[in-house]
Amino acid sequence: NTHPLPPSGWRRARAWLAWPLFWPLLTLALLLLGNGLLNPGFLALQWRDGHLYGNLVDIANRAAPLALVSLGMTLVIAIRGLDISVGAVLAISATAAAWTIGQQQGDGLVPLFLAIAAALAVGALCGLWNGVLVATVGMQPIVATLVLMVAGRGVAQLLSGGQVLTVYYPPYAFLGNGFLFGVPFSLFVVAFAFASLQGLLRRTALGLFVRSIGHNPLAAHAAGVRARAITMAAYVACALTASAAGLLVSSNVSSADANNAGLLLELDAILAVALGGTALGGGRFHLAGSLIGALIIQTLTTTIYAVGVPPQVNMVVKALLVFAVMLLQSPEFRAWVGALAAPRKRERRS
Repeated sequence: NTHPLPPSGWRRARAWLAWPLFWPLLTLALLLLGNGLLNPGFLALQWRDGHLYGNLVDIANRAAPLALVSLGMTLVIAIRGLDISVGAVLAISATAAAWTIGQQQGDGLVPLFLAIAAALAVGALCGLWNGVLVATVGMQPIVATLVLMVAGRGVAQLLSGGQVLTVYYPPYAFLGNGFLFGVPFSLFVVAFAFASLQGLLRRTALGLFVRSIGHNPLAAHAAGVRARAITMAAYVACALTASAAGLLVSSNVSSADANNAGLLLELDAILAVALGGTALGGGRFHLAGSLIGALIIQTLTTTIYAVGVPPQVNMVVKALLVFAVMLLQSPEFRAWVGALAAPRKRERRS
């Protein structure tokens, strides 16, 4: 190689550009900076009555349910799967929790623990159903999860009797509205889910198995990886995170709406995972990137509302983001861009 090595500063810049979380973090930083320029008090934080308040806290708190679902969706996409039933699972779990509290008497913590257990148990069953259809029956993931996406809200409405279940129970409201050490409790739920999944994927061989299944399922199976069991576990984990999100959503509004809770949440979750750098074709995934993607979506939503743009534009912006992400992750598109840039480089050299 006759070309001299680039200077150390350029090498460091290239390393930063190659870091998977660089572009998601840059996107989030630009959105926050733009809001700070439009509204000088946007980035301000204040401590009042033992609680931390500010727009940044509100964005993180509102993004918590989406962040939870995105964590589970990351595992499913990493193994070349997809789960479009997470919104329905959220509605079923929220309804199960509200119904359980409504059946209990007393003001102790027993109804709370029973409601959490009921929501997580329902979510685990939903995830197991999806996992069996995909890993055992052999259905395509989008078809298998479409079954629960369509039927799930019907199941939730049967459980609620077609009514919006209201919950007047302060311990349950604490899940979505409470503060711990001055910070919204929902953020601790997200942190616990992230730390648990990150620990399993980094401290055990599970992360390697997930990547191997995503890159080449046949080769992983030939190497002795229990692809079927791991696939089912991924769908169960995705449903559990959706159930936890259902607890946060329903406790935040003190009710469970089987018809509208978590509506279109699966689209936001897929977008958050893609924005975070996870390859939609499987194999490469980043849990931290999915959290950043959820924050990007919530910040974008907050920005649209703050500027005064009609809420319908929010869907258009998300559609454009999906289109851009799909293009950037397409090998054919990148090859086409590289082919267009190559003649220009040769002209400059000549």
